[in-house]
Amino acid sequence: MAPRVSIVLPTYNERGNIEPLLAQLLPLQQRFDLEILVVDDDSTDGTAELVRQLAHGEPRLRLVRRVGRSGLASAIKEGLLDATGDLAVVMDSDGQHEPATVQRAIETLLLGDLDLVIGSRFHAEASIQGLSDRRETGSTWANAWARFSLPAAYGQLTDLMSGFFALRLDPLLPLIRAVDVNGFKFLFELLAVSRGRLRTAEVPLQFQPRSYGSSKLDLAIFWDFLISILHSLSLRLLPRRAISFALVGASGVLVQLASTQLLMQLAGLGFERALPLAVVTAASSNYLINNALTFRFQRLQGLALLQGLLKFLLVASLPVLANVGLASAFYSLVARDTFWAQLAGILVVFVWNYAASSRFVWNTP
Repeated sequence: MAPRVSIVLPTYNERGNIEPLLAQLLPLQQRFDLEILVVDDDSTDGTAELVRQLAHGEPRLRLVRRVGRSGLASAIKEGLLDATGDLAVVMDSDGQHEPATVQRAIETLLLGDLDLVIGSRFHAEASIQGLSDRRETGSTWANAWARFSLPAAYGQLTDLMSGFFALRLDPLLPLIRAVDVNGFKFLFELLAVSRGRLRTAEVPLQFQPRSYGSSKLDLAIFWDFLISILHSLSLRLLPRRAISFALVGASGVLVQLASTQLLMQLAGLGFERALPLAVVTAASSNYLINNALTFRFQRLQGLALLQGLLKFLLVASLPVLANVGLASAFYSLVARDTFWAQLAGILVVFVWNYAASSRFVWNTP
């Protein structure tokens, strides 16, 4: 009896790519009991509407339309949890992953009695046509860092950042549930939570150029990668959001120190007068960066962005007073050193700002 195979296709604005991709995937029903789930993040280009129309004439096609939820990792997780197959394949919807690789990945999974098979861009038999030299170098660098942070059992894998993989659903469901959807890559997070217990192999990808649309790679994705690596290196003991908040806070330290010096040297203000202005400047900088990166899935815009800033400054007002008061006292009573005085004040406010602003500004626990 043919195994039931669920193919999960996360989409956002892929109207020009999804129909030809589905046309190449649907013939797989001749080999497998096939189910295709298109998990769409409420695309603005009509992707979901097109898939809905196609599903009217194709019972093996299902649309999962997400409103108020977004993110590649969470779309993959939701698709895998909704899938009804014995096996599942996850692949990109932009045409860069060849559908022909699906059958090879499933056969490798079954014949090798494996848990997970990864489609690798860096396999000895792979070819890459769809990455610029810059992105290929970036992917190579990212894989090296990922390999360093993951269990040694996965050291032979060549593409830990791949968006193409096949797995056995039933035994891996507990791990899928445990994946942090705020992570950089679903596959990386899955390997991290598995702690080296999965039986894995790779198949080569013939990585194609994107036919329509543009890449979703941006600064926020790079930020997610950095947080994922640090989260893994901390043995997943530190919350991802706390790591992100701390890194942003470190940038705020630099902003505060620089602002204090500028106000003292250019505006001629004394330390006690320059410090409050510098603290508010740093707090505002932290808020804007956290809104863009740490809380980007709850990102505030327009009037809500301004209201959020006022809330953030209100939430931070008590620790800001503590920051200013402690730094001023340190400067006056302990040592007339502006650097250590400010650092003492900054350390006081971190935990309060993280816990309070998460809850009251971005409404996250």
